[in-house]
Amino acid sequence: MSTEPLPPYLAAEQTVLSRLLAIAAGLLVLLLAAFTVFPFVWMLLTSLRTQQEIFSNPGNLIPASFNLDAYVKIWSELPFARLFVNSIVFAGGATLISLLFDSLAAYALSRLDFPGRTLAFYIVLATLMVPYQITLIPVFQTVFDFHWLNTYQGLIVPRATSAFGIFLLRQFFVTVPRDLDAAARLDGAGEFRIYWSIMLPLARPALATLAVFHFMYNWNDFLWPLVITSSADMRTLPAGLTLFSGQFVVEHAVLMAGATISLTPLALAFFFAQRYFVQGIATTGIK
Repeated sequence: MSTEPLPPYLAAEQTVLSRLLAIAAGLLVLLLAAFTVFPFVWMLLTSLRTQQEIFSNPGNLIPASFNLDAYVKIWSELPFARLFVNSIVFAGGATLISLLFDSLAAYALSRLDFPGRTLAFYIVLATLMVPYQITLIPVFQTVFDFHWLNTYQGLIVPRATSAFGIFLLRQFFVTVPRDLDAAARLDGAGEFRIYWSIMLPLARPALATLAVFHFMYNWNDFLWPLVITSSADMRTLPAGLTLFSGQFVVEHAVLMAGATISLTPLALAFFFAQRYFVQGIATTGIK
């Protein structure tokens, strides 16, 4: 079936229409990006203003004079270095342990044949529908019984695995051809060797994606560190900054400086894992 070419005037109209649609789509993306970035820009610029300027002219976005007094005060008015280290240990430790256990469970649910495998996977998925607040008290009681309150292990161990991570990695593992497993077994490789030497290298995009999710979630978590810790030496940044705003006269520039610094590791993590992050989203069934 042959199709006749469009008359020149219709072809020109289609070209103009497609260009207008592309321009409109670009403007919409820029507008949404501006709405997304504006709170972070406001936070950064507020941290560079003085307390007097914030109260005298709160609607002015651009500081009258840029100064770093808030960044100096944050180190003297809070044990900021300790809070930062606690957040690194908590978020980094929980992320590494979660990647290990999530990948082990995902490998078992996707590559091993055992009775009840499908049921176990459905149970894991069902836990995604349980609100975190429901399990907060039982988990706290367990940590209390182990005498882990106000400790790093009390912070990290309850975050040792997640249903979302198991699901994400399982969706990736099922896409890997089983011929690789068979060839490795013929060469004498065991299950752990297949998991460690074949599956994990292939799953680097999914692992990087999950690492960003885990690190971001744990870094920003406020409730669990606040519940499980009782001293400022074990607080993380979100809990420490919030308690600071309630105990003393609120210095908004200092708080914005602390929030700006606390966002830096997240930005760096996403920047370095961006390529793997995009690949992982595209190859694990999440659209």
